Amino acid sequence: MASKGAPSAADREQIFGMAQQEMEYRVDLFNKLTQTCFDKCVERKYKEADLNVGENSCIDRCVGKYWQVTGIVGQMLGSNRPPMG
Repeated sequence: MASKGAPSAADREQIFGMAQQEMEYRVDLFNKLTQTCFDKCVERKYKEADLNVGENSCIDRCVGKYWQVTGIVGQMLGSNRPPMG
C-alpha cells in the first residue's frame, strides 16, 4: 500500500478484492456448517414447527465440534482460519 496519504486505486482494488474473497469464504463456511449440522441433527419428518430439545442439543454440539475441528485443522495447516474443503 502507499506509505503516505490515501491508498492508490490499485491498492483500493486489491483491498476490495481481498474483502470480497473473505466474505465469500465466510458465507461458504457458514453454508457448509449449516448443511452439515442440519443433515445430522434435524429429523426428516417434520412433526413440529420448531426444533425439539434433542435437535437443539444436537445442533449446539455439532456447531461446537465443527468450529473446534475446523480451527484445529486450520492451525495445523498454518492458517488462522479453517480450511474450505
